[in-house]
Amino acid sequence: MRGQRWLFALLVSALVACAFAGASAAKDKVKAKDVCALAAEDEAACHAKVVTDDAGTPLASTSPTGLTPQDFWSAYNLPYSTGGAGQTIAIVDAFDYPTAENDLNVFSAQFGLPACTTANGCFRLVNQDGGGNVKKYRTNSGWALEAALDLQTAHAICPSCRILFVETQTNSFANLSTGVNTAAALGANAISNSYGGSEFSQETSTTYGGAYDHPGIAITVSSGDSGFGVQFPAASPYVTAIGGTTLTRSGTARGWTETAWDGAGSGCSAYVARPSWQTSVTACSRRAVADVSADADPASGTSVYDTTAYQGQTGWFKVGGTSLAAPLIAGVYGLAGDAAGTSYAVSRAWTSHGSFNDVTSGSNGTCGAPQCSAGAGWDGPTGWGTPWGTAGF
Repeated sequence: MRGQRWLFALLVSALVACAFAGASAAKDKVKAKDVCALAAEDEAACHAKVVTDDAGTPLASTSPTGLTPQDFWSAYNLPYSTGGAGQTIAIVDAFDYPTAENDLNVFSAQFGLPACTTANGCFRLVNQDGGGNVKKYRTNSGWALEAALDLQTAHAICPSCRILFVETQTNSFANLSTGVNTAAALGANAISNSYGGSEFSQETSTTYGGAYDHPGIAITVSSGDSGFGVQFPAASPYVTAIGGTTLTRSGTARGWTETAWDGAGSGCSAYVARPSWQTSVTACSRRAVADVSADADPASGTSVYDTTAYQGQTGWFKVGGTSLAAPLIAGVYGLAGDAAGTSYAVSRAWTSHGSFNDVTSGSNGTCGAPQCSAGAGWDGPTGWGTPWGTAGF
């Protein structure tokens, strides 16, 4: 009888502990929501996710709460002080973000980065056709927060790179494609695109897919924040499709560990043929997504400064999503400084994959490895892994 009572007490204790742990995990889980509204047909949604309170209100503060440029330099072993001279990173986003330059320079001052201004030649703002008149475009606070994330992350990763900000009139694929072509025409060495939408049969056409066909320019595209599934333009064979991870401090020699983020997009394209440099992936008969990855989980999101008033709030936000990963990798291409040395920069990731941090745990769906679950070598959510220096770029 004593043994039965002891066993019953042990069982109750275990159940209580499990319940407490579950409640604790639920309590500690970071709440986040999509910054941009769902996209209509022929439109793209941005891939930023902002941390919120339990009621869904974005948590704005007077000081940074997310990861810093210094954190990313450490986690990815980046030559931030020596690379990027003479390189230009273009950011393509929809609508007008009127406080872009001011917010970028508050961010720079906060983290001890060099100023990036129109006056010193580091920052340039143009409309989708390359002109200086962007005031005719309406402001969208969601896309403005997205753009703040993109601009500040690119500058954080490559402080010596120039920034070209291309605003498009709307978030239609037609206008965004025009913006990418303009960025290429204006001499960008890397072009970051943190948006996407459902694949469609015309994505391989000259009108849409052709806009991302710029040999010698590193074009990064976020893979999406909805877990397993492929979006365009990440499916383009001409771009580096960027998946997502959760980046965590640890006691390892590196000082950081990573797992696949459960929101990262991945899978096999429905329309795009498998590129020649992807023949080693047998899980897909067409183009496989992603190629490489970086931090994307809002729980390990970065600090972003925005005064365009997202949902009535200004200040410092903590933001993640593969929208963080795309400009981060564009910044690494800027640090590498030689994207023009290859026909399509993405192919280098596949031939130099031994240079990445291989992410081997975590998943974004139930389809198993390698499309949904991280493992040794290539997998869908994280591609070949995350940067370790610039050798893979």
